Amino acid sequence: MTYTSHFSSPYGSSSASSTPLAYLQSSVETASPSKLLVMLYERLVLDCRRAVAAQEAGDHAVAHNNLLHAQDIVVELQSSLRPGVWDGSEGLNSIYTHLMVQLVQANVKRDVTITSHCLDLVVGLADAWREAAAEAARPTDTARSA
Repeated sequence: MTYTSHFSSPYGSSSASSTPLAYLQSSVETASPSKLLVMLYERLVLDCRRAVAAQEAGDHAVAHNNLLHAQDIVVELQSSLRPGVWDGSEGLNSIYTHLMVQLVQANVKRDVTITSHCLDLVVGLADAWREAAAEAARPTDTARSA
């Protein structure tokens, strides 16, 4: 799964200020697939939270940018699904489709209620994937006894 942002770095271009960006890039490049998935969900939650806050403040430009970025992440998540490999992929695809429609509607209508619905949905998904990733990282009983 590869995700690249369409937004410029908030850290600027000087070498001193690029250190946080270099750390982030290194974290992404060395993360396991399950960690990358959790990182995408965490960013999706952040984008939705920022969009809610911006809509509540009447800053539609900021809300728009965050909702577009959230849509980019949903597209990436949806494209990474492998039908037939996991029984839940069809259901998750339906959730992603619903989420995409709602994110677009939240943006077009500038509707904080719809954005809040999206936030609630992605928080639940992020929690579930975080828990699944933690479970997958735990050693199995046979590995512990070896």
